[in-house]
Amino acid sequence: MRFLWPDLLWFLLLLPLLTAAYFYVLARRKKAAIRFASLAIAKEAVRPGHRLRRHLPPLLMLLSLGAAIVACARPTATVVLPSETMTVILAMDVSRSMLAADVEPTRMAAAQAAARNFIKDLPRSVRLGIVTFAGTAAVVQTPTDNKQDMLDAIDRFQLQRATATGSGLILALSQLFPEDGIDLESIIFNNPSIRYGRALRDANKPAPDKKKERPPVAPGSYTQGTIILLSDGRRTTGPDPIEAARMAADRGVRVYTVGFGTNRGAPIGDEGWSYFARIDEATLKAVAKMTGGQYFQAGNAAELRQVYDKLNVKFTMERQETEISALLSALAAALLLAAALLSLVWYHRR
Repeated sequence: MRFLWPDLLWFLLLLPLLTAAYFYVLARRKKAAIRFASLAIAKEAVRPGHRLRRHLPPLLMLLSLGAAIVACARPTATVVLPSETMTVILAMDVSRSMLAADVEPTRMAAAQAAARNFIKDLPRSVRLGIVTFAGTAAVVQTPTDNKQDMLDAIDRFQLQRATATGSGLILALSQLFPEDGIDLESIIFNNPSIRYGRALRDANKPAPDKKKERPPVAPGSYTQGTIILLSDGRRTTGPDPIEAARMAADRGVRVYTVGFGTNRGAPIGDEGWSYFARIDEATLKAVAKMTGGQYFQAGNAAELRQVYDKLNVKFTMERQETEISALLSALAAALLLAAALLSLVWYHRR
């Protein structure tokens, strides 16, 4: 818990002073006590139950004052709340390494099946867009809340050679921020260094005819959208995914990365030649860490379904820092009301 106006907490020092004043007044009254007309009345007055009732209303008033002071300091707490409407972009690796059979029947078939289950369980507050990447990247489905359109898009995946992880991430960003004028082709072909995977340089700036450059924000601070990036291999072409992740981090977008396939990798045969496909965990972890997201490793279809289930929960309920002054104010009012009612009932005070 933290406080927006912490200086007001100094007023809590009044509570021990008021407590001391209360007992001082009680001591003065005891010295000036009048004679009781009956010994029975005196015994009744000093019974333990009566002593407790005597101090309970003042104690409740003291607690009420303390809660009111804390409320004035505007405390905040991290609580789990239902998420608001958000857009999720699913960036899927469709390179030919997804033909590997270390995940039965193949990595691609298992990934498609898990994606379908993920879509079926999506909350209504989530819009989903789908991007695929191999040698280049393509938008298979623009963000929509129509689940049938999402499922149909999963069936349209086409395997290609090479793996341009950075291109997939940049194109996913363009779907979250269409007003920024992020143009993947312009980024690649207008800057020769991009073709060899070096720094993106001015790629983070919008086109001249678009809006002004978006000022960087804290990583993970953007709550209206996120990216899920699934890959089973290493980048072989296109922009550096770390530089693309920096673009996402500057916009506050969390990127959840999924490494799909076994750690030992798998041999892939393709038209007379073969290669070995292995997850680039270091890069996927770096992308997730840089953007405030999380990395998951799934070695089989069941584990991938579990990853998607966890992500679905994140999109349904999210942790938010929320001001709780109203709750403490209500508590202060309830304590004050209880003190007043007990005084009326026990002592008939008006």
